[in-house]
Amino acid sequence: MKKLLNTLYVTSQGAYVHRDGETIAVRVEEQELLRVPIHTIQSIVTFGRVSISPPLMGFCGERQIAVSFLSEHGEFWGGLRGEVTGNILLRRQQHRIADKPEAAARLAQTIVMAKIANCRSVLLRSQRDRPEASELIAGAIRHLAQSLEHLLAWEEPLDRLRGIEGDAARAYFGAFDDLIVAQKEDFRFAGRNRRPPTDAINALLSFLYTLLVHDVTGALEGVGLDPYAGFLHADRPGRPSLSLDLMEELRPIFVDRLALTLINRQQIKGSGFTKTESGAVMMDKETRKEVIQAWQKRKQEEVLHPFVEETAPIGIFAHLQALLLARHLRGDLDAYPALVWKG
Repeated sequence: MKKLLNTLYVTSQGAYVHRDGETIAVRVEEQELLRVPIHTIQSIVTFGRVSISPPLMGFCGERQIAVSFLSEHGEFWGGLRGEVTGNILLRRQQHRIADKPEAAARLAQTIVMAKIANCRSVLLRSQRDRPEASELIAGAIRHLAQSLEHLLAWEEPLDRLRGIEGDAARAYFGAFDDLIVAQKEDFRFAGRNRRPPTDAINALLSFLYTLLVHDVTGALEGVGLDPYAGFLHADRPGRPSLSLDLMEELRPIFVDRLALTLINRQQIKGSGFTKTESGAVMMDKETRKEVIQAWQKRKQEEVLHPFVEETAPIGIFAHLQALLLARHLRGDLDAYPALVWKG
């Protein structure tokens, strides 16, 4: 099992991150903000105007420390990864399956079913916690159950599978606003939008999804898989399609539930979001800091992994799923055991 190490998030604009012996130092102008032992860091994520010294980037490449560069409001710009050391036979098998529509569809169907089941779990949890939950939520639960029954009965081609996934997502997000029970005026959800997000809840979701993509990409590379060759998401230059595939089953239970908790417990406020002249909504520095702290705390929670049947920090679940996918592609597992949440 991979040891859970820390991710260093650098959000201070104008910050300079550099190596000083066996430590990583962060400073703004002449003021040093942070020093951390270099061996405790697994990955670095920067936001906006943040510079990293060439010696530190070289060290990160040598030690397989992932570095991601994001815009100030969380849009992925690019990343740094070290030399790929994964098994070439594993990657060739991954590419073979990705190039065969029927084989890719079988894997994609497993992922989509797990995503729909986990979306349904989010809705069911709200229904249990709030007996007065709306008929809209109940209707979405029924719709997702019907989608699962359909997928269990038939093997669908990729195009049809993507259509079912999109239809289920519309039903799920159609009821999402009813899951928000506090600060309704500031966090009203009228539908999913992005690039850029145009309201506070979509800005929050997009930001957290970006953090999850970073973690999943690192996990896939860590087990030797190619993050850019997916089964559900079509190939597109610069898009980590396999990362997007794997995060589908993770984001309802890790991101969506965390976003709802932050809003409903009023850990973040609507005043922490501002709309730019272009219409994009951005988080301010303090809100972003609060969200990152909540994300890191969530990743440290230990729960039972349903397939491995061991308790582990949530932060390594992406790595566990990447490892299970690699074992399936190698032929060690008859099927890929997608993560279906029991909570």
